Amino acid sequence: MEIVTTIVFMALIGAVIGAFTNHIAIKMLFRPYEAKYIGKWRVPFTPGLIPKRREELASQLGKLVIHYLLTPELIEKRYLNKEVQGRIQRVVEEQITSGLGFETTPISKWLERAELKNVTGSVKDLIDSQVDFQALKITDKLQTGTVQTVLPVAWQLKVEAKLPELTSSILQKGTDFIESPEGNRTLKQLVDDFLASKGTFGNMILMMVGDSNTLANKLQPEIKKFLDAPSTQTLITNLLVQEWDKIKERPLVELLNGFDAAPVVEQIKAYIHKQVAIEEQLEKPVTHFFPTIGAVVSDSILPKAFDYTFKRLHAELPALFEKLKLDQVVKEQVNTFPVSRLEELVLGLSRREFKMITILGGVLGGLIGVIQGIIALVINS
Repeated sequence: MEIVTTIVFMALIGAVIGAFTNHIAIKMLFRPYEAKYIGKWRVPFTPGLIPKRREELASQLGKLVIHYLLTPELIEKRYLNKEVQGRIQRVVEEQITSGLGFETTPISKWLERAELKNVTGSVKDLIDSQVDFQALKITDKLQTGTVQTVLPVAWQLKVEAKLPELTSSILQKGTDFIESPEGNRTLKQLVDDFLASKGTFGNMILMMVGDSNTLANKLQPEIKKFLDAPSTQTLITNLLVQEWDKIKERPLVELLNGFDAAPVVEQIKAYIHKQVAIEEQLEKPVTHFFPTIGAVVSDSILPKAFDYTFKRLHAELPALFEKLKLDQVVKEQVNTFPVSRLEELVLGLSRREFKMITILGGVLGGLIGVIQGIIALVINS
């Protein structure tokens, strides 16, 4: 009985010592939080291991994060792969299809979403300013330029090409007039006026030919021959060409003397505003102007935008991680983290395991006590 009592007593002593030492060892990981001094002498093993090695621990945790936990390769593998890209693209396409309302939402609503105000007034002001600007340019050009320098060359060539046709038209009109009764009466009146202006000489001529009707009838065919002669056509055409050349050299402002352009400019503005009808246009959906915008966005713009974005992310991710300096961020956070909170966190996660370590220390201490008791009994016997 004495032997059993001795062995049990030794086992209990060993278990208590083993459990207590393990418990103290666990506590010394964190406690004390700060170094303890007796005078100027620092008490050994103060502060605890983690507070003492806090700077080194923070640095190692930072390296652990960037080298093993949060690496560019891991981010690319988990979040920048084709599957994720396709999933994001599908979500965005669904939002565009169902939420944006290309077919129903008027353009004015889109402008409101973009916080663009008074677009109608801005467009009208832009139109007016552009019309005024162009009118000013034209006015300045008209004030300083000649017909030849202002009119486009193509217009000038068209005018010159029409001159022979104009000559033919003038001569044909003249022929038709001479052959008409009105032309005959006009010619008779001209003969009467001519003879009357010549006094006695005129009366002598009238006595020789009979009356003015006879003289007018004789002149009528001759005038018609003159008008139908090719030389007359050439003469009139040359005269028109000469006059046209003179007109081209004249300043255009002389031809437009007294012309007020302001009413014309206002009419142009009113016409453009009426044709543009900006208020009505802004109340129409986007598909009114771009019927295929939905398909273009889904089939072309989004795939290209996502492809470009992910390619840029792949290319810039290492440099981005370098700029972020995540290891320094982790180190700074760990250094500012209260040791008591860190102890609470670690013990909260591993309290059961630490208890098992304490119990294991007691078991091992008990076994050592049993062995010591047996050895002591053997030696004493």
